Amino acid sequence: MLIPSIDIANGQTVQLIGGKEKALDAGDPIPLAQKFGRLGEVAVIDLDAAIHGKSNSEQIKNLFRYADCRVGGGIRDAQTAIDWLNAGASKVILGTAARPEILSQLPKERVIAALDAVHSLPDGDQGSSTDGEVVDQGWTRKTGATVLSRIKELKDLVGGFLITFVEREGRLAGIDLERVQEYLDAAQGTRLTVAGGVSTAEQIAALDRLGVDAQVGMAIYSGKLPLADAFCAAMTSDRPDGLWPTVVVNQSGVALGMVYSNQESVERSIETGVAHYWSRKRGLWKKGETSGATQQVQSIDFDCDRDCLKFTVVQSGSGFCHLDQATCFGAIPGIASLEARLQERKSNPVPNSYSAKLFDSNKLLAEKLREEADELAVADKRQDVIHEAADVTFFTMTKLVSQGIAWQEVVQELQKRAGKVTRRDGSVTVESNDG
Repeated sequence: MLIPSIDIANGQTVQLIGGKEKALDAGDPIPLAQKFGRLGEVAVIDLDAAIHGKSNSEQIKNLFRYADCRVGGGIRDAQTAIDWLNAGASKVILGTAARPEILSQLPKERVIAALDAVHSLPDGDQGSSTDGEVVDQGWTRKTGATVLSRIKELKDLVGGFLITFVEREGRLAGIDLERVQEYLDAAQGTRLTVAGGVSTAEQIAALDRLGVDAQVGMAIYSGKLPLADAFCAAMTSDRPDGLWPTVVVNQSGVALGMVYSNQESVERSIETGVAHYWSRKRGLWKKGETSGATQQVQSIDFDCDRDCLKFTVVQSGSGFCHLDQATCFGAIPGIASLEARLQERKSNPVPNSYSAKLFDSNKLLAEKLREEADELAVADKRQDVIHEAADVTFFTMTKLVSQGIAWQEVVQELQKRAGKVTRRDGSVTVESNDG
């Protein structure tokens, strides 16, 4: 799959050639994180931390609001890696510090070892006396180790490898599939991400067929490889019209309906952040353009067979269905239904109703929250616990709606806590990320 890359120097997004020469400045990283984040994980590399010992940590942490970020650059000890994971990084990328004594202190599945190496180019030019030699410290120091030797040493200690072909980085020189296959065989099931030289959708598709991710920067920024082309590269279809069935879900994962997409509609959805689909009769259509029931795109994912898409959206208006209901399958079930009812009651209060009184009186709502929480705390029979938990949930949701806070924001906070490595007692867990 595609892993877009954001390389940061002096707070700005840049692209370097061979890790040295600045080829372009792409500006503020936040709009890029918003766009890239709709497609999955984003690789964020702090070039200043890697090369100069400075840090862009505050700018990078701001990006966590918009994308799941695997963070690298200047992480040279276990505590720095843990700090990044606690701050919200989905994964950390370690180069110089990818040593057994450090990796053993970290949760394996959230660590990527960066193996930046210089290889001979197809025309015979040799970048190093050792073909495939790993370099570190911002590509300024030769280590004497090879990619193969490092994979063998670390494959049981990390969840993945990021292999950068330094001599191709920023040069759009293509990929060496034979070399990638060699490294893939050595990794024995540990996930590989390849960077440096990836420049076409066909190359991304070829890597995906191997089960290898493609980390891409220069090709996207330069315009040589449109973002939608890169994302859709691995997609297939067995339909005569080539369309991809698309499941649309809300932030809680509830299915709203099924539509169709193609590369053009995906591109518009990525670029605008508003859901566009492909009608088999009308062609490209923006959801809700006439009804007002538009959808803000949170993420676009493809399934394991690469022949179906899932759009996760924030639905506005009356709902997804043309029958003026929330979903094509009827009403939204579960806690989302409770949230919708309370939002409606806040917007259109019924005079003297209990919900209107709760929304009008912070004191009354606070009293009920304390009362029901106390009753839940002392309940010891199964049915009593269920009953009191339902009461607490109702009043908690009322509090959230009264403050204009979506339930999904609470879920996101819980997910953020689950990603922390350091626990409340100060201990560090390596085996589990359970909250």
